[in-house]
Amino acid sequence: MLGERWSLLIIREIFSERHRFTEIQSALGVASNLLTTRLKKLVDAGVLRKQTHQEPGSRNRIRYHLTPAGEELLIVLAALQQWGDRHCPRPSGPAVLRRQRSSGLSVHVGLISDTDGREIPNTDLDMVSVQPGRPSPCCGC
Repeated sequence: MLGERWSLLIIREIFSERHRFTEIQSALGVASNLLTTRLKKLVDAGVLRKQTHQEPGSRNRIRYHLTPAGEELLIVLAALQQWGDRHCPRPSGPAVLRRQRSSGLSVHVGLISDTDGREIPNTDLDMVSVQPGRPSPCCGC
């Protein structure tokens, strides 16, 4: 579901406070039928939720908001952006800066030990299969 074209970009736009269909479509330039399909899949997967909104004098409109599962994807987007900044840098510099809201200090995505909260290097990571040879079940991603 997240690997489908446009899905992560749609989620990025919602993180950027674009919640209405027209705002998302305008920002991405995606065809309306494709956007409709992707939004439905993200809602069905529990990443987004629909909320009815009405501005004075106009009809009801649907707004898309992240669920708690969708909000956890911020770390995925930040990791992808960080990777791109390092390995495919734009001549004009990064499109987004990752900063701590309360201090304004720069932050990065890393692997953090559950035991002591320290960052561990990639070279010290083992990915241990729970059931060898079988992928773990999930939401259908």
